[in-house]
Amino acid sequence: MNLIESLQWRYAVKKFDEHKALSKTQIHTLKEAFNLTATSYGLQPLKLVIVKNKDIQKELVTHSWKQQQVLGASHLLIICIPTKYSSVEVENYFNLVKKIRETPDTVINPFKKFLTAEIDKKTQEELLVWNKNQAYLAIGNLLTVCAAEKIDSCPMEGFVPEKYDEILKLGAHNLTSTLVLPVGFRADDDYMKDLKKVRKNIEDVVIEIN
Repeated sequence: MNLIESLQWRYAVKKFDEHKALSKTQIHTLKEAFNLTATSYGLQPLKLVIVKNKDIQKELVTHSWKQQQVLGASHLLIICIPTKYSSVEVENYFNLVKKIRETPDTVINPFKKFLTAEIDKKTQEELLVWNKNQAYLAIGNLLTVCAAEKIDSCPMEGFVPEKYDEILKLGAHNLTSTLVLPVGFRADDDYMKDLKKVRKNIEDVVIEIN
């Protein structure tokens, strides 16, 4: 399949085949894809929690509007953001830039000073919103990679973050759950799998300015 054919193949799975599981190689690919996601300023204010535990998945169904994909999935991916965020992350980022690229301080410092000021002037509520936007970038990237790798998925906003945080003990990691992505393989009897994809005409969603 080319990429467009893969995206045509993709849909939000309603029922997973519980007897099929992603391989270690496939999970590694998703980890790499998550880590390579574009984020604002490259700061990566995200973490990915991967759950492969049927007892935990079953418990989480209750807090996912009873969506059975949470239990039926091979793995449950949860995109998380920090509950508290500060310009310390800017310091950490530029330390990594220096380590990897060997960029001198004279080049780094002006942008580092600007970015530190930008973070420091925002409230925690503003930073939560900003970081949540980065989570949407990540899930979009993961959905495309899943399609390309013939991995089925079902993106979810319909869950109770506070309950996920409690069950997964995310508070201990300064994290809160933001988006959920069950992944696996579609069941043969998923009623959605053979339905035609419903999308607007390209002319209705794209404006070209020459």
